[in-house]
Amino acid sequence: MHKLINLDINEEQIQKTAQAAKEKNIVIPTIAQMKDPSLIPDEIKEKLKNTGLWDIDPVNLFRISWYNQPVKEGGLYNPLPNYIEIPSEISGVKARIFAMAGKFFPIGAHKVGASFACLVPRLVTGQFDPKYHEAVWPSTGNYCRGGAYNSTLLGCKSIAILPENMSKERFNWLKEVAGEVIATPGCESNVKEIYDKTWELRRTRDNVVIFNQFGELGNNLWHYEVTGNAMKSIIEHEKGENGRVAGVCLTSGSAGTLGSAEFIKDNYKGAKMVVGEALQCPTLLNNGFGDHRIEGIGDKHVPWIHNVKNTDMVIAIDDNDSMGFFRLCNEPAGQEYLRSIGVAEEVIEKLSWIGISGAANILCAIKFAKYYELTENDMVMTVLTDSAEMYQSRLEEMKVERGRDYEERDAMTDHAANVLAVRTDSMEELTYTSKKRIHNLKYYTWIEQQQYELDELNAQWYDYENYWDRLHQMAPDLDKLIEEFNSRVNEI
Repeated sequence: MHKLINLDINEEQIQKTAQAAKEKNIVIPTIAQMKDPSLIPDEIKEKLKNTGLWDIDPVNLFRISWYNQPVKEGGLYNPLPNYIEIPSEISGVKARIFAMAGKFFPIGAHKVGASFACLVPRLVTGQFDPKYHEAVWPSTGNYCRGGAYNSTLLGCKSIAILPENMSKERFNWLKEVAGEVIATPGCESNVKEIYDKTWELRRTRDNVVIFNQFGELGNNLWHYEVTGNAMKSIIEHEKGENGRVAGVCLTSGSAGTLGSAEFIKDNYKGAKMVVGEALQCPTLLNNGFGDHRIEGIGDKHVPWIHNVKNTDMVIAIDDNDSMGFFRLCNEPAGQEYLRSIGVAEEVIEKLSWIGISGAANILCAIKFAKYYELTENDMVMTVLTDSAEMYQSRLEEMKVERGRDYEERDAMTDHAANVLAVRTDSMEELTYTSKKRIHNLKYYTWIEQQQYELDELNAQWYDYENYWDRLHQMAPDLDKLIEEFNSRVNEI
């Protein structure tokens, strides 16, 4: 039977790691506490009242939550996650589209949760020595930021790897937090170059541990449990008597967030799992390749942790539409135009929560709603991985490219051409055969290049219950180890 997330214990190392945690006043939250902040002890909440959202402080591990109050200093938790309902004035469809905001996580993106679920199992089992090992975070954007942040909070050394063409905000932030920053050639679609750098580090350094978000099953588990339950809380709050869950629409990226779609499918009959990707790099849709501008969704491969057999639809999003929609939401003239067509002030105030990949996710939901002719009773869930905060330089670049400020006529054009006019092309309802085609693409990246096990690849498809279903039942086992580790720290 496959180990999935390896929870084998190194007893000798655990004690050393607990001693290091004691020295730095580290308490590790459980998955259960991330799902339900009411379980967080009062003494932790008192500390949070005096701690900034992005502060480099171990107590902020307890802010790895969708429920954080939307403030920079001293906030606690809301009863519901931060989210936007995209009105039909913007979307042009009847379906109710709900987008959860990653802006109010530490680092301003939900990837801080995914990276937590990759590193912490190694720490609480004694598989990672914070005094010796370096945690390597290969990424197309926010994941390496989350990894560097968690590493620092947990007393570990970190190396962040990301493409050189990512936004300068990311690099500037990483220089202050990560132990080492490595820029690889290309843009967000150049994932192989990132992998190649990890192999170089393996060959030249004995103390590196690679936390590959595309291959770490903890990424999927965290989103299944934490993001999935957060979506459910919004659904139950909003659905009323006639609401029905049509599906969850998410761009692929590392595929970790797709775990939340699996949770929703397990809890709502008929819900679909819809995966978006860039039209300029249609890997899932057409075995394709290319460059694109939807930062944070690396491609040209199928992530190991993507449960392809559970996927219902693939939708390609033109990155020109994503950039146009992003600009519409975040330029003053764009917001003024949306105000003029009847978009409520409450929505306009939240539009800065939408980053580039968030815009792509909403467009994916719009295409999904158009294809299935969804009605006002249909609910579609998605996420805003990060916010405009990470892309101010992109807005400046687009201003330079255009040679003038963004005006109302530009907003009208972007809304009409990049949102309202999106069509139900470049998308596919997946049959058994088409799912198998996509799954088989994993072989070339993960077996040939990355030396994963062929038996495990086959288990993902043929032994579904003992692979994916068992993975999604591992949170209590991990929580038990976290609680035992915290007890060790307290006893020192």
